[in-house]
Amino acid sequence: MNRIRMIAFDLDGTLLTTDKELTAYTREVLERAIQQNIEVIPATGRPLKGVPEIFFQFPGIRYIVTSNGARTVEKESRKTLFSSLLSYECAKEILDIFREYDTMRDIFFDGQGYMEKRMAEQISRFVKVPAAVSYMLASRIQVQDIDEMFLKEHRDVDKVQALFASEEERREAFERIRKLPGAEPTGALGNNIEVNAAGVHKGAALLRIAGELGIAPEEILAFGDGTNDIRMLQAAGTGIAMDNAVQEVKEAADGITRANDEEGVAVYIEKNVLDRRQSADSMCAQAEKRRS
Repeated sequence: MNRIRMIAFDLDGTLLTTDKELTAYTREVLERAIQQNIEVIPATGRPLKGVPEIFFQFPGIRYIVTSNGARTVEKESRKTLFSSLLSYECAKEILDIFREYDTMRDIFFDGQGYMEKRMAEQISRFVKVPAAVSYMLASRIQVQDIDEMFLKEHRDVDKVQALFASEEERREAFERIRKLPGAEPTGALGNNIEVNAAGVHKGAALLRIAGELGIAPEEILAFGDGTNDIRMLQAAGTGIAMDNAVQEVKEAADGITRANDEEGVAVYIEKNVLDRRQSADSMCAQAEKRRS
């Protein structure tokens, strides 16, 4: 493997456990990577205001890629460094397609997600993991009518999303949206479609950051589990899929690490990236600190 100067990772299903937790071991490994002058970047489908606060308080993290690359922010100020938005016209067409199916639709403006109140009350039909339900309800602003709200705003969006009750309907809708000019459909869950502007994906955002920092693509290591991570794994010099990743991601990756609930990101980084001597020194220092 080439020398690694940047590590990027998806959050849900990748760095975080199923319960949406950052384990102590994973945090320690990321801290050691930062100490060794490696740029560490969360790259998530979550909107800015859905990113866990722990990452904004994490020393050494400087950038966060949100909404699948639609909005990249500087961590300390939380200000947008660059964005690529989905046009109002294209978003409206996609939302109209979503409305034809049994779906729960979300809209994302300025790093904030919105959902309909009536659908929030039915969320268990679309989301089965309790921690995911809690995250969605906590991170979305509930509105009475999502279409009315969208028409009133009448502006470009970070992205739009729908969760489907039927896999057959999801596949059909995906094919329809894939043919639309200006749209980049993908998905992080088994039953969702999230759509950004054409050409917007995590990989493009990472390469833009890397270019400004003088980091070559082959010096980037990336981890992911969902189809919205494929372009990121392909853009990186080394792309690693989680053991719990969907098959398409595994096929696109250069290798596979343990599942997210087995701290696969941290295990891979410690084994293949961290300087062994510095890692040993760090472990000894921590052990000495505990004894004192």
